[in-house]
Amino acid sequence: MRDVARASGCSATTVSIVLNNAPLARYIPASTKDRIEKAAKKLGYRPKVVAHYLRSKRNRTVGVMVFDLTDPFCTLILRGIENALYQAAYIPLLTDAHNQRPRFERCLELLLDHKIEGLIVVANWLSVDINLLADIEKRNVPAAIVGMELKTESLSSVLVDNEAGAHLALQHLHSLGHRQIAFLRGPKMLGDSSPRWRGINSFARSARLSIDPRLVVDLPDSLDPNSGFEQGFKLTEELLKRKRRFTALLAFDDMTAFGAIRALAKAGLRVPDDCSVIGFDDVAPAALSVPSLTSVRQPMEAMGATAVGIVMEGINAASEGQEFAAVHRKLAPELVVRESTRPWPKTPSRKGHPASRPFPISS
Repeated sequence: MRDVARASGCSATTVSIVLNNAPLARYIPASTKDRIEKAAKKLGYRPKVVAHYLRSKRNRTVGVMVFDLTDPFCTLILRGIENALYQAAYIPLLTDAHNQRPRFERCLELLLDHKIEGLIVVANWLSVDINLLADIEKRNVPAAIVGMELKTESLSSVLVDNEAGAHLALQHLHSLGHRQIAFLRGPKMLGDSSPRWRGINSFARSARLSIDPRLVVDLPDSLDPNSGFEQGFKLTEELLKRKRRFTALLAFDDMTAFGAIRALAKAGLRVPDDCSVIGFDDVAPAALSVPSLTSVRQPMEAMGATAVGIVMEGINAASEGQEFAAVHRKLAPELVVRESTRPWPKTPSRKGHPASRPFPISS
């Protein structure tokens, strides 16, 4: 800084005020600022950021916690978080709890030891099983949880409107002429399951659509977010064994839908010729699978960016000594129609075509 002062012909104090953009900088003539900035650039000056943060008691870092980095649900949310933090000139400190309660607690301690200014948690199945809310609430750090509905005054939340999304999914199948529909319902322990089932029942009532309870099965409670594929496969096999006719299947999420498609294929049934399948989330593989999967898209990047915006408001309020109330936001879902759904009744193209094969029916 002294070198810049000598090169610009200004005092070190004036240089410090300009380069740190201190409040007094507005009183310094533009020509002087320009001279200082040019000298700093020529000399390759970079401020000691750490020292500046220590003086300001701010380190421009936000902790980002996920429970399982391999969960496809996390990928686009993290992209939205990282991009929004970049725009705000903040750095994310990412930790992965590996679906373990002790590891979550340790990661939280490590983040707080680094004096993070805010915290964003990308929730999944495990977050329902552990009492993480109390752990975060007592830390006095602006925090938001993505993917989990909260009713607290200290923790903010961002999630998709699950009820509206499930309503869209069933409405789509109904508009294609499907009336005999099977449902792979979500685990009872997961917060998303109840509102999605409400959305299904809401549309069914409005359309006077009868839901056969013998075509409804529940995913088992599990702490493994990647178990959906296996369970979707097993439960669809169970539905087929019941010999109850269905022309479409609505899965709790995309991974479950992939498992259902595999089970239908094993039984000699083609999707969508013999049975339409729809998922929820629109994870990246949904567009790449064969057939590509019709799904209800969660605006995951937008959810991550929204969480950052909420946390930034909390950080700014805290820096000004103001209180900041929790914010709870639901984002609208979007129906993405692909190859796995088609109208019913079907019209076989020729005799013997796979679409003309009989579907299992009740005796």
